[in-house]
Amino acid sequence: MAWHVVIAGGGFGGFYAARTLERVLPRQSTRVTLVSDVNFMLYTPLLPGAAAGTLEPRHVVVPLREALDRTDLRIGALVGADPDRNVVRVQTLDGRVEELSYDQLIVAIGSVSRTMPVPGLEEHGLGFKSLPDAIELRNRLLRTLEVAETLEDPAERQAWLSYVYVGAGYAGLEGLAELQDFAADAIERYPRCRTQGMRWILVEATDRVMPEISPELAEFAVRELRSRGIEIRTETTLEELTETTARLSDGEVVPTRTCVWTAGVRPHPAVEQLGLPLNDGGRIRVDQTMRVDGRKNVWAIGDAAGVPDPAKKDGVPSPPTAQHAIRQGRRVARNVAAVLGSGRVRPFTYKTKGVFVDMGQGEAVADTIGIKWRGRPAWLLARSYHLAMMPGVRRKLRLLVDWNVQLMFGRDLSELGQLGHPARLEQPTAGGTPAEDRPRVAD
Repeated sequence: MAWHVVIAGGGFGGFYAARTLERVLPRQSTRVTLVSDVNFMLYTPLLPGAAAGTLEPRHVVVPLREALDRTDLRIGALVGADPDRNVVRVQTLDGRVEELSYDQLIVAIGSVSRTMPVPGLEEHGLGFKSLPDAIELRNRLLRTLEVAETLEDPAERQAWLSYVYVGAGYAGLEGLAELQDFAADAIERYPRCRTQGMRWILVEATDRVMPEISPELAEFAVRELRSRGIEIRTETTLEELTETTARLSDGEVVPTRTCVWTAGVRPHPAVEQLGLPLNDGGRIRVDQTMRVDGRKNVWAIGDAAGVPDPAKKDGVPSPPTAQHAIRQGRRVARNVAAVLGSGRVRPFTYKTKGVFVDMGQGEAVADTIGIKWRGRPAWLLARSYHLAMMPGVRRKLRLLVDWNVQLMFGRDLSELGQLGHPARLEQPTAGGTPAEDRPRVAD
């Protein structure tokens, strides 16, 4: 009877674990099942491009059924496990909860946004971690421009044209820079808004932006953003959020209809339901080979696991980056194959080769093997790297086409927030949905 390997999670770690198992294990020796709540892998470094209209949203994802040849795909959410019985529980799309037995289990369910007990954040804040988040941000920006263009009062108009980002790590800085770059193009089509001008604020609780990169590169990024008129508030936090205002710890109350929360991530809540040991940070406790403590046939990788970072001492977990998740997925697959009789179990040894921070058209910062880049050379390097890392020739070609079409013809300004919200039969509509049914900015 063939071994059964279950991989929980279809992000970078889970996808590359499945892909590697397909390559290193004999065809008939093992059955691999990948459990994911969606049927695609999101290429998260390109999410800002989808939000800014540089890339078609479908082109920043990799369909799992298309990219994996011999892996069974089970669409559903991991809701629990019984490691003593070697089973996981999965809630299917139609609401059933079923059990999957396994011989080897790889947990790669990732993370969710880390929030704070800020009054009003849950009700009025926007996230920036998923494809729907990116699409909603783009649509929100265009809706605020449309509303602001109709207003007579400049003070009221300014509130609609003010945007606050909280968190100046990779996601916050790249997301703000790309969306602001898009907004700078879009506002040319809105005469009143163009005259009024926009306000963009980046709020960071620590004393500098992007602690993951060197201080000099971070400083270059700060100068670039400030040259666009973006305000950067370090050692500042969000204290309260309402429908119409954001109150900051420095005392300012910013009139705004858009506040984006990108202040870090935490392990997926499902890790608490798996019966596995957790570290102080809530991640699954594993050793250097990514095997879960006390479990010979359970492994954990990615943002959900506290995989020791080879570049640091004292068991500091690896950072939650795509680079680390990809290499962990490949390594854990080979370790599982070794346990099943092919090879030797080895520790995770990857160290970061470089970092890329894309800040819009022609601007980026990068650090590759100790060489620091900035401006257009860094931007070209970043695009080349993501093009090389995108799985599949067809996906790479789609990226190239999108990038070149956008450079030649600019970005489309259609607001498509009504997609997925069709009008009821016999209701009047002019290509969208009636006003009372469409998603809207709080008024």
